[in-house]
Amino acid sequence: MKEQMVFEKNVFNKTSRTESEIAFFGGMTIVYKNSIDLFLYVVGSSYENELMLMSVLTCLFESLNHMLRKNVEKRWLLENMDGAFLVLDEIVDGGVILESDPQQVIQKVNFRADDGSLTEQSVAQVSLLRLILLVWNFLPWR
Repeated sequence: MKEQMVFEKNVFNKTSRTESEIAFFGGMTIVYKNSIDLFLYVVGSSYENELMLMSVLTCLFESLNHMLRKNVEKRWLLENMDGAFLVLDEIVDGGVILESDPQQVIQKVNFRADDGSLTEQSVAQVSLLRLILLVWNFLPWR
């Protein structure tokens, strides 16, 4: 866990001061986007296609943008973390990209929420694996 925190902090330090959308660090390909006070990162191996990683990031951002009603910022994300986990679960599972169309993701998340299958247990079972949201390590109360 400590190695991951060091990696995340180094990635944030490298990417927070640049205008680009891609970085190579520690043998990993990193695509990222910031919105107000939030940085979203998608990390893959150095062999991953940058365009595929960027399509995952775009899908994530657009889905969150719709879900949060165009307020993609830290406070709104924290208040709607259960929905954010569902969005991530629809996009990627175990490092495998399942969906890259934000409209499809939104439709599936809405269906799951309407179906009543959104419970604390189902949210807790969501796996994030290679998709990293660094917001947790840089919260002011941490």
